[in-house]
Amino acid sequence: MIIGVTGGIASGKSTVARAFERLGIPWVDADDVAREVVAPGEPALAEIAARFGERVLHADGSLDRRALREIVFADPAERRWLESVTHPRIRERLVARLEQLQAGGAPYVLLVSPLLFESSQHEMADRCLVIDVPEAVQIARTAARDDVDAAQARAIVAAQLPRRERLARADDVIDNSGDAAALEEQVRELDQRYRRLSSTGRSSLE
Repeated sequence: MIIGVTGGIASGKSTVARAFERLGIPWVDADDVAREVVAPGEPALAEIAARFGERVLHADGSLDRRALREIVFADPAERRWLESVTHPRIRERLVARLEQLQAGGAPYVLLVSPLLFESSQHEMADRCLVIDVPEAVQIARTAARDDVDAAQARAIVAAQLPRRERLARADDVIDNSGDAAALEEQVRELDQRYRRLSSTGRSSLE
């Protein structure tokens, strides 16, 4: 069984994934794969450089993610173009990674993706788990973590699926506005549920 894990930026997706990992559950992070497909030598990076020029490249030829982010979050058309270049390549690699993880014998595996719904990666999952925090928390964490100002952090949050819609599409929800102990308890409860579901071969219990 594949559990899709998503949430807005800075909601704590990786923290949740590591909590599941401590319980023996492997995971693949779509963000990691997204960085791989735009690494030097990759076709996607060549297409991006051809469109935007050297302003989106570091001196060593690697992608300047901050410069690219400023462009695409200011222009929805450019963001759609970028997604058309990267999303199919990301999906192909995710499928391969998930198959490798499933072959390892774990009761279920996690697909961690900030764009689980927006990029239709939820179609690869049997259930979708949303990590939820208030938008004000997202903005504050993003500004602190990614060295961006509050306005850009708000733009990043606004460009993602609205919180209400994300929650409406969730099969399961973790509230990550509390402390670490509360988070761990929610993960343990879901782990037991997912193990039961996996043992029955179903994605839901009657």
